[in-house]
Amino acid sequence: MKSYFDCWVQVAGDLFAQALAGEPELQEALPKPLGAGSFGFAATLTGDAEGRFSILFDGELLHTSLAGEGLDQKTAWGELARETAEAAAGELSARTGKHARVENFEEIAGEAQVSRAFQLRSGDRSWTILVRDEVRVREAAAGAMRALDAESDLTAHPSADAKTALEGAEPGSSAPGAPPLPRGLELLLDIELEAALRFGSREMPLGEILELGPGDVVQLDRHVSDPVDLIVSDKIVARGEVVLVHGNFGLRVTEVAAPQKRLESIRCLF
Repeated sequence: MKSYFDCWVQVAGDLFAQALAGEPELQEALPKPLGAGSFGFAATLTGDAEGRFSILFDGELLHTSLAGEGLDQKTAWGELARETAEAAAGELSARTGKHARVENFEEIAGEAQVSRAFQLRSGDRSWTILVRDEVRVREAAAGAMRALDAESDLTAHPSADAKTALEGAEPGSSAPGAPPLPRGLELLLDIELEAALRFGSREMPLGEILELGPGDVVQLDRHVSDPVDLIVSDKIVARGEVVLVHGNFGLRVTEVAAPQKRLESIRCLF
């Protein structure tokens, strides 16, 4: 089932190109902090889909005429953001039969966390747009509860196939049937390990590396929408989405390795 966010991405891509001068493209990108002068708006939805949807704009947009010559740029962007939020609610209803409407729309100063990030590109210029999605469809919540019940039942009465799958779980499995951790492990729980995020990789000839200079771009083997890896001692222990937390990069974990797999990264301590 499509989420409100999915509908917003589709609608925003179309509306931004139609309503703004130069027909800019909206492309998903890695999040980065917005500078001084950023501004934003938040829509509160009610109905079958409830919650708050926030969008933050790069302050540099106020110094362009993308929204139209002779207009108050912030007001014009606010009207476009409202139109996009309402159109996304209509798209959600058309595609899923779940009715929602924008109950309240307000200007905001900023958000502590974001869900996704986009680049609005026009010619050789680009501006960052950050989105925070807190809208949830009611039936999706009920489905999640059913899934949790099913998982609990599987944990209590695992089949032979389930046991085999859990024993060989890779990153991405919750491994509810994982064996107990080794004795004495609590003595090591305060040890600090260095964790790093891996956005992707690429093999390059030494000559290309030596020729790198400021402004050069190295393309990696991973799309911006793909999850990034959390690495400990050269082993993947989790994957997730990059987010901003109080102006710093963070990782929202979506997949995690079984405990025994994670312990392999500190095998040398045993």
